[in-house]
Amino acid sequence: MELTIEKLTKRYGDKDAVKSVSLNLTPGVWGLIGANGAGKTTLMRMLTGILSPTSGRILYDGAEISVLGERYWDRLGYLPQTFGFYPEFTVTDYLEYISALKGLTRHQAKRRISMLLELLALDDVRKKHIRKLSGGTQRRIGVAQALLNDPDILILDEPTSGLDPGERARFRNLLSEMAQNKIVFISTHIVSDVESVATQNAVMKNGKIIGIGTTELLLEEIHGKVFYAVIPADALQTYERSICIVGVKSEGDSMMRVRYVADSGQIPDSCPSNPCLEDLYIYLFHEKGGSHDAEA
Repeated sequence: MELTIEKLTKRYGDKDAVKSVSLNLTPGVWGLIGANGAGKTTLMRMLTGILSPTSGRILYDGAEISVLGERYWDRLGYLPQTFGFYPEFTVTDYLEYISALKGLTRHQAKRRISMLLELLALDDVRKKHIRKLSGGTQRRIGVAQALLNDPDILILDEPTSGLDPGERARFRNLLSEMAQNKIVFISTHIVSDVESVATQNAVMKNGKIIGIGTTELLLEEIHGKVFYAVIPADALQTYERSICIVGVKSEGDSMMRVRYVADSGQIPDSCPSNPCLEDLYIYLFHEKGGSHDAEA
């Protein structure tokens, strides 16, 4: 099973949102990593057939998805960044409605819904109105609808948005289990969600794929370039102007522990540190003087 993307481009006016992207997706978890506006959602919407590319092709097992039509969509599960539902829908109403749209029989729908409600810890809210549930719970309902038809290809756009840390951990475990015989393609800017489970990662910036590989392979770019140091708090802004700082943590007594990426130790008494995917992400999308949310 392969989903092949060949020189895919999507143009809006004189702007290319996606620029000649080529990927060969095989079973496993694939992380699509990039900042907001990198082109991730546009790429995913083309993979689902919602958007038509300006140029390039998408092939499923050698056949173009535009030719396969419903034969492709029947094997596809998709979670968009936001999904709509009627205000009066309960969780079960919604999943039954989506099951009918996907062509499941009543018996198939009942069995799949029951299994997914338990799998995604939604059984206790099955009769509640979706509009009254938390954003994290609504996100899990979105994952459930994507899985109703037991798809071979699962495309998830920012699937952990709104989930708490425990929900995110359970979701990662679920992805690992599912990916044994599925292509799972996850768009995210929360790199910790894919670092431990992704078979391969693709890094997207300004509409282009700028890196493909395992986490270990991608991290070679910053191997030996990650450091930490303790500095006076009032020196932080000065260092931010010239160094890619990826994490800051208070040490007390007006001191700060900073983690940064550079070709060599730029701060006195710096110590080397093992790189992680978040270091690479911030390094690639760093803007001087920008914010940093990670801890050092």
